[in-house]
Amino acid sequence: MYKRILCAAQRCSIVLAAILFICSGIALAQSATTKTLTGRVLDSSEAALPNAVVYLQDSKTNSIRSFISQQNGGYRFGQISADTDYTVWAEFQGKKSSNKSISSFDSKKQVVLDLKIKTDK
Repeated sequence: MYKRILCAAQRCSIVLAAILFICSGIALAQSATTKTLTGRVLDSSEAALPNAVVYLQDSKTNSIRSFISQQNGGYRFGQISADTDYTVWAEFQGKKSSNKSISSFDSKKQVVLDLKIKTDK
C-alpha cells in the first residue's frame, strides 16, 4: 500500500515538473518575440499632458492602436511584436507631436520614447 502511494506521488511530481517546464518555455518564447513601449507625452515646457491620445501604427498591417495618456502623461503599449517596425505619435487638443520610429532591428525589450507637443501657453 505504501509503495502504491509513493509511486502515485512520484508520478504527480513528474507531471507537475513537465507542466512547469512547458509553461516556462512558453513564457520565454513570448518575451523573446515581444517588447514594451512606454513614455510620456509632454508639452514645450516638459510638463505632462494628461488625456493626450497616443497612436501606435504597425508597419506590416498599418493597424493603429491608441492609448489615452495618464495623469502624469504616461502611456504604455505592452506586447508589441519585436520583428515589426512601428510609428508612434501623440495628439492633444488638435496639435500633434512629431512621428517617432521603433525599429525591429532595435534589440531592446523595453523601449522608452517621450513625445513632445508644442502647446500655446
